[in-house]
Amino acid sequence: MTFVTFKMKYLSLEQLKTNLSSGKPIEQWLSHQKQSDYTILKWLRTDKEKDSTFSVSYMECFDEGNEDFLDIYKFTPLDPDEPFIINSFNTINEALTFAIDNYKASKSRFVSAGMIQEEYKEYLITR
Repeated sequence: MTFVTFKMKYLSLEQLKTNLSSGKPIEQWLSHQKQSDYTILKWLRTDKEKDSTFSVSYMECFDEGNEDFLDIYKFTPLDPDEPFIINSFNTINEALTFAIDNYKASKSRFVSAGMIQEEYKEYLITR
């Protein structure tokens, strides 16, 4: 029996712009920060809003998962009163430039919404 391992599929610049234009969010795993007794996970989500602007949401949450619980959306935010920071932009390019300049996101490491759990899974394997 042969097993095939699939690598994470990152979106090309054209794919991520198409996704956003059609209202499909994109996400990106940024990093983790180890503290003495906990770990903070950092990631971004970019959405097309109802008013046709584009938002970049920055999230920080506690690493509460494991191989059996990958749903990063359900992890406790670092600051429950302000679970994420949202910035809005008129164009996709402005949103992407902001994400890259302010959060050190990579143009080549965005994934479709929902795939952030796969990024988290990769992190668990390599930590």
